[in-house]
Amino acid sequence: MPSPKHKKRKVVVFSLIGVVIAALATVAAVRKREVVIEIQTDRVARRDITEVVVANGRIQPVVQVVINPEVSGEIIALPVKEGQQVKKGDLLLKIKPDNYIAQRNSMEATLLSGMANVSLAKANMDKAKVEFERVKRLGTNLISESDFLTAKTSFEVAKASHETALHQADQAKASLARAEDDLSKTTIVSPIDGTVCKLRSQLGERVVGTAMMAGTEVLTVANLNDMEARVDIGESDVVLIALGQKTRLEVEAFRNRKFNGLVTEIANASKTPAGAGQNQGNNNAQEATKFEVKIRIQEKETFRPGMTVTAEIETRSVTNVLAVPIQSVTTRVTDEDRKRQEDGRKQAALAKDPDARQKKEEEAMKVPEIVFLAQGDRVKKQKVTTGISDDSHIEIVDGLKGGEEVVTGGYKAISRELDEEKKIRREDPEEKKKKQKKKKEQE
Repeated sequence: MPSPKHKKRKVVVFSLIGVVIAALATVAAVRKREVVIEIQTDRVARRDITEVVVANGRIQPVVQVVINPEVSGEIIALPVKEGQQVKKGDLLLKIKPDNYIAQRNSMEATLLSGMANVSLAKANMDKAKVEFERVKRLGTNLISESDFLTAKTSFEVAKASHETALHQADQAKASLARAEDDLSKTTIVSPIDGTVCKLRSQLGERVVGTAMMAGTEVLTVANLNDMEARVDIGESDVVLIALGQKTRLEVEAFRNRKFNGLVTEIANASKTPAGAGQNQGNNNAQEATKFEVKIRIQEKETFRPGMTVTAEIETRSVTNVLAVPIQSVTTRVTDEDRKRQEDGRKQAALAKDPDARQKKEEEAMKVPEIVFLAQGDRVKKQKVTTGISDDSHIEIVDGLKGGEEVVTGGYKAISRELDEEKKIRREDPEEKKKKQKKKKEQE
């Protein structure tokens, strides 16, 4: 018969077994109630990535000339129409020349008068010179000092008058040249072979010259054989653009087609005037800071100036690198990150140099990028360092070796729901297709 001590030991053992069983049952029940997150996955693989900067703009001719007359007056001849082909030297318009002919004739008469004055002044100078030479030969013994000085002064005055007449003649000659130049500007010919793209004035209309003001823009002649896309690129992307970079162009008027282009010119200054946007808030001011980039279109097509274009400029490229879908990379702010950010802000506040303070604040606010790796029915967080990206994938510089099963969807799961050791269930591809098909049918 067992002793009381042995009975007591058995009771303790069975009690412990019961506690363990109860605990296991509780854990099993909790796990059974644990939310299972539905995901999609893919394998980390190597691929080529080309980074692309997207920008919008318009198509314009490479060479176009805006015709602004340099003289004012009434248009008496306008033999061209909008869309008409013209050759270099063809007449574009003629301004009434009557006033300029009269000015030319007046300056011509002034020049003739000036030349006559030069001849008269030269004759007077020669006469005074002969008289002065005669007085010098006589000497001071035969002529008074007063007469000598009078002859000398007369010669010098005549010489100065001759020089004055020469200068006045030169001035009249310059005025005549200016009048003839103004008269020639009443006839305007095409400076290039091209097409009349815009015609803003009509026959009989008065135009203002560019001599003292902006002048009237009469028409525009452009060479439509060579076209370029002029796009606006933000300040954060323009530093990635370089001359000669390849570009894919989508023109709104030519749907389902892509054209090739090359970057030919990058603006050195922004299109935004200094101080613009200060009254509209910092965000608007930053958005308005754009730089114009010109892209030469390689193909020949019936492009028209002003057509809308979207450019995809290939900036950087890498080959055979580890990459994951862009949506796989996310961030999670942990308590450790919050503490590091708080410490970083405190250290930045102690910095005296504003640039150093800003740099420390930016470093403190950085949050590590992560991906979620599927391991069995659980996920694991993995910190990664990313590189360049294209429209679908992003380069993984550090953190992955290749071949891992990375979570690629859905968006809600990656951005909010997933965390370390969360339970997952991989979505069946066939079931996913059925859901997408059903969604489309409902729409």
